[in-house]
Amino acid sequence: MENELKIKLYTFTVDCLEPYELAKFYAALLKWEIPFHDEDWACVGAPGTEQGMYPGIMFQRNPAYEPPVWPEKPEAQQQMAHLDFAVNDLEKAVQYAVDCGATIADDQFSDGWRVMFDPAGHPFCLCQMKSIIENANFALL
Repeated sequence: MENELKIKLYTFTVDCLEPYELAKFYAALLKWEIPFHDEDWACVGAPGTEQGMYPGIMFQRNPAYEPPVWPEKPEAQQQMAHLDFAVNDLEKAVQYAVDCGATIADDQFSDGWRVMFDPAGHPFCLCQMKSIIENANFALL
């Protein structure tokens, strides 16, 4: 089917002020690599892969970027999306994320995950999912 439409996830793009700095944080957190960066863009991807071989995370310079407020508050910058990461040991993962430069959100709503903030203020979650992590079909570890 030569003319069949194909759509594949290439990357999830995150706005920020300093793309390379934020890419270094996520590369450390995920133990991924930075296959590309310049003044306006930086990309992180799974080790040993070239940019585009697997979906990655792209960071885009936006001079007007403002960190979102979480939990949401009226009249404040709202989050548009957030990343969730499966972990096999929540407390160790939280400490590792902090060591990489993340901060723990003051407000938490579950014992099964922790809301964190990356160095640019984007919220992300570390989710206790040992069964997912140990599944042989789970990719991009």
